[in-house]
Amino acid sequence: MAHALLHGPLPLFIAQTIAIIVCSRLLGRLARALGQPMVVAEIIAGVLLGPSLLGLFAPSLEGALFPKASMPLLGMLSQVGLILFMFLIGLELDPKLLRGRAHSSVAISHTSIALPFVLGALLAVRLYPTLAPASVALLPFTLFMGAAMSITAFPVLARILVERRILHSRIGAIAIACAAVDDVTAWCILAFVVSVARSAQVLDAVRTCVFALGYILIMFFVVRPALARFAERTKLGLSQNLVALTLVLLLVSSWITELIGIHALFGAFLFGAILPKQGSFSSAFAEKIEDLVVVFLLPLFFAYSGLRTELGLLNSAGSWLTCAIVIALASVGKFGGSTLAARLTGMTLRESSAIGVLMNTRGLMELVVLNIGLDLGVISPKLFTMMVIMALVTTFATTPLLNLIYPIELMIRELSDAGEPPAQAATERYTALLCVSFERTGPALMTLGAAIAGSDPALTRVYALRLIRPANRASFVLEQHGQAQPLEEHAGLQPLLERAEELNVNVRPLSFVSGTPGQDICDVAAVKQADIVLLGWHKPMFGATMLSGTVHDVMSNAAPLVGVLVDRGFSRLERLLVPYLGSEHDRAALLVARRIAEHRGAKLTVLRVVESDDEQARTHALADLERELGPDLAEKGIEARLIRSENAVETVLSHSALGFDLLIVGIGRQWGLEHRSFGFQAEALLKRSPTSVLVVRNEKSANVSAEAG
Repeated sequence: MAHALLHGPLPLFIAQTIAIIVCSRLLGRLARALGQPMVVAEIIAGVLLGPSLLGLFAPSLEGALFPKASMPLLGMLSQVGLILFMFLIGLELDPKLLRGRAHSSVAISHTSIALPFVLGALLAVRLYPTLAPASVALLPFTLFMGAAMSITAFPVLARILVERRILHSRIGAIAIACAAVDDVTAWCILAFVVSVARSAQVLDAVRTCVFALGYILIMFFVVRPALARFAERTKLGLSQNLVALTLVLLLVSSWITELIGIHALFGAFLFGAILPKQGSFSSAFAEKIEDLVVVFLLPLFFAYSGLRTELGLLNSAGSWLTCAIVIALASVGKFGGSTLAARLTGMTLRESSAIGVLMNTRGLMELVVLNIGLDLGVISPKLFTMMVIMALVTTFATTPLLNLIYPIELMIRELSDAGEPPAQAATERYTALLCVSFERTGPALMTLGAAIAGSDPALTRVYALRLIRPANRASFVLEQHGQAQPLEEHAGLQPLLERAEELNVNVRPLSFVSGTPGQDICDVAAVKQADIVLLGWHKPMFGATMLSGTVHDVMSNAAPLVGVLVDRGFSRLERLLVPYLGSEHDRAALLVARRIAEHRGAKLTVLRVVESDDEQARTHALADLERELGPDLAEKGIEARLIRSENAVETVLSHSALGFDLLIVGIGRQWGLEHRSFGFQAEALLKRSPTSVLVVRNEKSANVSAEAG
């Protein structure tokens, strides 16, 4: 059946592509949940689709889906994808990364290359008799092993830095600069190794290196200035003709380096590196092609690599011991060299260790190098498999080790404290954290936050937090590189800051990339010792539950008071309605309302609903209100209403239509506001209220769902 469905080259290729992309994306979801970069999932997906798993448990399916006859086409398309990807890597490299830190970056980078190179070369001498192909000489094998052990995955490291919010920190700036220098140096070494491996005699290798050096000089000192002048003079948008010209020049550069004998990938990388970074051309061009490359072509390369990775070749304890030695030497060389060099440049032990962990990331770049070695016949399939496992282990270990050495809470503290004056000693200071997802919600949150916190700068501190979803794209990293002051100048906070200026409230903006917004909001709230966290509500992607997703995560885990605003266009806060049944969340809602009334002079109506006319029940309800509100309500601008009703929600909805500016309600099942994953009938107050609603959760509640019940 499978053979019939896969009959013909085109149906076979379509089926292969579907299987590769679906497997990569599904594993990518799992990798994200584990805090791992997407490349880990893609490498594993490639291995799973190859003989190591699919071929082991379903050999007939693996043989039908990936027959040997289809490998040349898959390999060729993966090479096209790699050419485009290496061009994107070159685009990400910006000389500005070295500004002010060239000395330390070069020292750390070169040490992190030299030590693993030496260890890899020494290991190669030991492995040559048993794991080198019969046709390869000792010199190219030794040089290649040294180069392969020295690689740092610049694109993976850049995305880890962005997602962990430390690209603009001292550690992030040094790490990205070191990786950039490392990438350039390692590729130059690899180009030399390839020239040696391809040359039959030493003279041929020398000739190849001379041609390569001449080409590099021409690209940097002739082509690069010409491209810069062209970019300055044209000032044109990214037209199809300009895209076509760029692609032609890219392919020409790749073609020339392939003819020289140092591989087409080096030409693509070099052309991307010299392309002008001024203006928006680089990021615009990257955005135009990267989705095709990252989603379609790169997974083909991972699958192609996975089909060449045979875990079954490691069929003895000795083989696995050798694999463990490869991993250990690669890690010791890269981590040890980077950490030692960073320590000698004046960094602390914690910072130096973090640099070492980051530089030990190998990921995709290692796979590129290994495939070049396997294609050239420099390494055997068995050693190729060991090195793939090494790339996976070192990449997978980066995030947990970084969490251990440099916890995310410490990074957030350093990031959010950057440029902030010391806190004033005020025992009664009230701190509000406003979380903005879309800029249109900023003004309403600012109005509400100022009303709750007050405007006295000695007693009030207001933070505006903007979290940016990470994208696994080169243009996204380029955009982040270009933002010198992302914490203060992010455009998404401008409407909120303008409203703050109108209200004469001093706001401290925070903005960074976050893959886990709920957890990060809680962490920032803890670091800033916030008294209240305010979020805007937005329509969920799935289902009808309004208090789900990030909102539910924050309500469940944040220590401070949490308020979720469903804004229906309120512009003033003169009349407030608080339904009250006596729960701890109702009391929190009442507390928030009384702060607004105090700071804005608003009139507060407290609605107490009882289910029967029983005099004892009414007396108890009134006594509860008096205990909560105190005497002399009229003088305080508070009106208490005692209403008999069997349907509290409908009663509140009918009152909210009587000209109130804001309905403030505590979360809980009594108001139909408990969390449900697929709730379609609950949350009537939020969905049907004609006025804006603020849902409040009392502070230090361990679990909203449990307490609401």
